[in-house]
Amino acid sequence: MNGFINLLKPPGMSSGAAVAVVKRLTHERVGHAGTLDPEAAGVLPVMVGRATRLLDYFTDHSKSYVAEIAFAGATDTQDAQGTIIENAAGVPGREEILAVLPKFTGTILQRPPAYSALKRDGVPLYALARQGKLVETEGRETLIRRLELGKKTGQDGCMLFVDCGSGTYIRTLCHDIGQALNTPAHMRFLLRTRHGAFSIENAVTMEELMAAAEVNMLENLLLPLDFPLNDLPGIQLPERLWKLGRNGGKLPADLLPELKDGELCRVYAAEELLGVAHLEGNILRFDVGLTGG
Repeated sequence: MNGFINLLKPPGMSSGAAVAVVKRLTHERVGHAGTLDPEAAGVLPVMVGRATRLLDYFTDHSKSYVAEIAFAGATDTQDAQGTIIENAAGVPGREEILAVLPKFTGTILQRPPAYSALKRDGVPLYALARQGKLVETEGRETLIRRLELGKKTGQDGCMLFVDCGSGTYIRTLCHDIGQALNTPAHMRFLLRTRHGAFSIENAVTMEELMAAAEVNMLENLLLPLDFPLNDLPGIQLPERLWKLGRNGGKLPADLLPELKDGELCRVYAAEELLGVAHLEGNILRFDVGLTGG
């Protein structure tokens, strides 16, 4: 089994635990792209078999989220699982919230939370934080392409719709919006609706995954190896070069004359994806092959 399972991760399960279920059901080497916090739900691309070789070649790491920001106080984890460390005195009005959102659109500087999977000397920050060792993190740039305010939720919350680049912390975004409004806030709910080519529309639930495994139909849920690579140009090898391509050999550059030096492309023999190659002078050299063991 080789391909991708676009898993709709349920809340309350870590990304690692979700991937372990896929590994147990498929009996294949597996990996995942784009960790979700345990209490978050949504799209979690899981690589199965030879698809695990392709993680470094995803070029679209943009993501979309639906989140609930709660103006009910700041927490130590910046989400609803944490402890309130600063109480809110009131709830800002819709116009006040709308007025600060442009400050968080475009390229912004974000300081990763103390409770995160980032590591210091090989130890995750959340593990250090649980020991009472809070590590001061440095600000880093992230890209917010879209930030829209949705409906009010309950007495103290509202929905946010976010399109962003890789490495964005939505709980930190909620916390920082609260800071800009002088109203302590945290993230109460998070759903990832898209990760690159993987969207909630083509995701499968854990229940659907297990049901398919029971009737030996898991392969029907697999997305093809080239599913997240379609923004790379592709070439179809002539039949005389199929054997060379399957063996990972060097290919003539004139197969894709518009390719620039160093650029990546997909290489096919008929409908079979052989791997990802790049142009190097007058040859196409494989970066990763998918036909070997």
